[in-house]
Amino acid sequence: MRFFLVLSFLFALAAPLSAQTDTEQPASKISVEDSAETDAAIAVRIREILEELDDYKDVTVTVSNGIVQLRGTTLDSASITSVGQLVERVEGVVAVENKVQESTDLVERLDPLVDRFADRMGRMIAYLPLLLVALAAFGIVAATGFLITRYKWPWDKIAPNMFIADIYRQILRLAFVIAGVVVALDILNATALLSTILGAAGIIGLAIGFAVRDTVENFIASIMLSIRQPFRPNDSIEINGDEGMVIRLTSRATILLSFDGNHIRIPNATVFKSRIVNYSRNAERRFLIDFGVAGDTDLTSAREVALKALNGLPFVIDTPAANAWVHGLGDSTITLRCAGWVDQRATSLALAKGEAIQVIKTALEGAGVEMPEPTYRLATDGSIATKKAKKKKPKKQAVVLEDVKVDAALDQIIEDERKELQDGDLLNQAAPEE
Repeated sequence: MRFFLVLSFLFALAAPLSAQTDTEQPASKISVEDSAETDAAIAVRIREILEELDDYKDVTVTVSNGIVQLRGTTLDSASITSVGQLVERVEGVVAVENKVQESTDLVERLDPLVDRFADRMGRMIAYLPLLLVALAAFGIVAATGFLITRYKWPWDKIAPNMFIADIYRQILRLAFVIAGVVVALDILNATALLSTILGAAGIIGLAIGFAVRDTVENFIASIMLSIRQPFRPNDSIEINGDEGMVIRLTSRATILLSFDGNHIRIPNATVFKSRIVNYSRNAERRFLIDFGVAGDTDLTSAREVALKALNGLPFVIDTPAANAWVHGLGDSTITLRCAGWVDQRATSLALAKGEAIQVIKTALEGAGVEMPEPTYRLATDGSIATKKAKKKKPKKQAVVLEDVKVDAALDQIIEDERKELQDGDLLNQAAPEE
């Protein structure tokens, strides 16, 4: 068995060797006659051919017994290979000994460069009138696009806001510029370059897109927010813990005015991905107040007193109705929670809550409801000493405001800023709300 395996291995090695030997044999036969006339004819024929080619003026040819020897210089290595292949095609050549070298003479190497430059300049001058016509055609097409997009109609009509309308204009301008390039290349009979240009532009655009990914994301978010419009100017909103009133929506950021009068600029990409709480979408808004009463308080009576005082406030609306309930049990008090609703278009929530605290507290104290502070028991010598809190005299009923108006200071600030930069706002009161 091993003998057959070794024999098979040797046979496999011998087969390619024999095939390679056969392949390396010359394809044609070599004549046995040596004729000086034949060598001379071959040399003359090769010299005639090389004289017609400018790259081989310095190449010399000698032929002996059908073997051609080439000497001299050429301008590049590619010409050396080409001349050897050319001589091999001459009938009667047995072999070629190529000793041609690449020239290092500076003048010889610069002369073809000057000739090529002069030839290209001549072609450019010849193409100049056609190039001017192509440029004129490109200018006419591109100018037409820019002229059409200068007018506000119909872009402002078909777009939901000025930002989207400007995007429509930019797209149309780009389309006309591309059309101008196509027309110009067609005039120059170079439309094949268009695919190369578009491919290069695509690669460059992809690279730029990765480099400015955050900017692109912010731009897309601006488009979506301008279409969806989740808030309006002067709306009181909260975005990721930032509270304020909306001043404007720009192509980059949403600008808020905090209740302290500070500007808050939030990138639109963050706004689009965040939870948005709009306090101004509904006119009715609820405020909550917690009161701590003593543990021995009649909670039903205390609740009725607080609810009556709450309903007596002129700015508390009837629907939804005000309410009061026992909310929780603390260490030394029981929490009584009161809830009232106001129309925030006519009433400031903060001022309404402050007034309600004053009125309900006065009513509870007038009804004898004790609202103690936290007390502690200190045990000494095995005895427990307690000190009862003295009952306070009820205070007079607080004066109820006839009306609590909205604080107009922030509204005036927002209105003034919107008038100064009206063109930079993407919010549109006529646009549908999300």
